[in-house]
Amino acid sequence: MPVEFIGYVAGRNQSETIPGGGPAVDPDYIATTAILHENAGFDRVLVAFHSNSPDSIVIAQHAAAATRRLGLLIAHRPGFVAPTLAARQLATLDHITRGRVAVHIITGGSDVELQADGDNTTKARRYARTAEYLDIVRREWTAAAPFDHHGTFYRIHGAQSQVQPYRPEGIPIYFGGVSDEAIAVAGRHADAYALWGETYDQVAELIARVRAAAAAHGRPPPRFSLSLRPILADTEDAAWAEAARIRGRIVALQGDAATAGAAAALDTAGARPAADSLPTNEGSRRLQALAARGERLDKRLWTGVAAATGGRWNSTSLVGTPDQVADAMLDYHRLGITTFLIRGFDPIADAHAYGRDLIPRVRALVAADDAARSAA
Repeated sequence: MPVEFIGYVAGRNQSETIPGGGPAVDPDYIATTAILHENAGFDRVLVAFHSNSPDSIVIAQHAAAATRRLGLLIAHRPGFVAPTLAARQLATLDHITRGRVAVHIITGGSDVELQADGDNTTKARRYARTAEYLDIVRREWTAAAPFDHHGTFYRIHGAQSQVQPYRPEGIPIYFGGVSDEAIAVAGRHADAYALWGETYDQVAELIARVRAAAAAHGRPPPRFSLSLRPILADTEDAAWAEAARIRGRIVALQGDAATAGAAAALDTAGARPAADSLPTNEGSRRLQALAARGERLDKRLWTGVAAATGGRWNSTSLVGTPDQVADAMLDYHRLGITTFLIRGFDPIADAHAYGRDLIPRVRALVAADDAARSAA
């Protein structure tokens, strides 16, 4: 199966190593990075969502206007917009972009972060709400006649949308989360299941769990997406030196913030882990445990940033030359990964390097491996 690459577009130039400065929404930056990803050969870009961030669907619309073919993976949190309205918003943008929209459903594992938007539910109830929410979204996208819904979280009468997805196959739903509740929803609704970068054994185990959950609902297995932060250099030693520099920069910024007495922004990716701010969602706990096992795992999986930040978000890396990192990505592809979500710590420079040095290598390796398997 052809491999898909997803990059990352934010409202401004910011990462764990680049403190955000200036306005939270920089239209020129959004357009420039979207165009860069399109020219670099990415298939899509993720537009993230957090309780303190600019609106993801509006950022995605601006990125779409600056590009011609680049797909959009719009992070969306159920529970804050009516599911019928969200379905119409996404379908409308899907028509405007001629079928370039996908949605990444993030239920949210941090109680503290969700409380900033007034959500005080438990994780179990949030996932139950997400399942019902997606039931309604799918009906809004496909219903040929008005429908009613009487559920635990939503009561709807006479719903029907004039706008449905641009393509007959609909808008792809990407989904993440590794708790039992999340896996159950993924099996019921995910067209693509997103994992954070873990060891080969852990990735294989998660893929098996999601496939079993999909089979329990009579569905074919979804695609599988792996999120990584590749660190590339001309030599292996130079790549590991760059990894050490990145971690040092993050630790220095954490120290500067502590010295200045600055309160960390809500769920800031580069924040120093502390007893009252350590992420408690299951995905972050897994990364915390992974970092405790060691800095370098498998061929070239590096946990340095996950250790420094408490496993916030996508924070594990593959480190090496482009050929070495591409080879490690091929290993993941052989386990069932067909999508790679890759972003760097220097968003513009790294996206350019990935397009020049990494994406073509991975595509070539995957094509050759698929051809060899077909021949066999």
